[in-house]
Amino acid sequence: MAYTTIKKPSDYFNTKLYTGTGSELAITGVGFQPDWTWIKRRDAVANGGMFDNVRGATKLLSSSQTDGEQTLAQSLKSFDSDGFTLGTGTNGYVNTNGSTTVSWNWLASNTTASNTDGSITSTVSANTTSGFSIVSYTGTGSVATVGHGLGVTPKIVLIKNRDDGTTDWLYYTTQIDGSLDSLRFNNTNAKSDSGFSLPTSSVFSINGSSSTGFSGQNYIAYCFAEKQGFSKFGSYIGNGSTDGTFVYTGFKPAFVIIKVSSTTNDWSMYDNQRDPINQVDNYLQPNTSLAEVSDTGKGTDFLSNGFKLRTTHGTHNTSGASYIYMAFAEEPLVGDNPCTAR
Repeated sequence: MAYTTIKKPSDYFNTKLYTGTGSELAITGVGFQPDWTWIKRRDAVANGGMFDNVRGATKLLSSSQTDGEQTLAQSLKSFDSDGFTLGTGTNGYVNTNGSTTVSWNWLASNTTASNTDGSITSTVSANTTSGFSIVSYTGTGSVATVGHGLGVTPKIVLIKNRDDGTTDWLYYTTQIDGSLDSLRFNNTNAKSDSGFSLPTSSVFSINGSSSTGFSGQNYIAYCFAEKQGFSKFGSYIGNGSTDGTFVYTGFKPAFVIIKVSSTTNDWSMYDNQRDPINQVDNYLQPNTSLAEVSDTGKGTDFLSNGFKLRTTHGTHNTSGASYIYMAFAEEPLVGDNPCTAR
């Protein structure tokens, strides 16, 4: 097995916990200047907020809503060299006084560039090492292609209309069977065929619908290509047992998102900071505004080379159901700094 090109995954993805103050608050310790920061309050009902360097600080989208982009001056005010700065938090998304909050942070390129690989020119911040890019483009009302800047084919493309407040988050993926399937990140739907052409090493496809390319409307896309030792995007079949399915990733996970793809049910998100030891019981749901849920004693084990389900819950491990997952690494299984079990 070849050694991973990413010896320290936390240089490209990191989870940071904090407690809101209601006053301007600098969050440090991320380890890099993030390009995409996803924030979710844990202790109360609140919609999560996504911010990125391509759209710019203060511009919020929520994964649990169809709402278009909001500009909130007192939300995430800046991306900083070791984290980000929050405003007074009066909107309740990111910095409510006393709130326990989690942020997930990804590094792209800390810059943007014009990309003309597709029939539509896009603005891209891409990290070809970690396989992550942020893509902004404007629809034309027709079938088109959009450059993503990764140089390899993404397995996942997450798209949101920034202008229209009625459109779903579209989650396009080849991780189930190699064909391009579609789910909705803001609801519980099962997968369906996308009807789009497969993404390539340079572009992904859109059409003229309000969800991906309505004429004159602005869109943001988050693209993910799999990288050994850092990210794994795949599928598994549930076994309906507390001695659940083991999913091999090739690394110790830091962050895992799970969704049943064969039936309707919620998405779930686990990480190694909210649960630093096994079992990993506390999960959040990107498609709802609900507070953190604790599935005590029936969650997931993060192992040195993957994760193992410890629940029979339908969101995670129904017998015979098909599931998809996104996993990002805490430590690689191979390389100069191989990981150990928790």
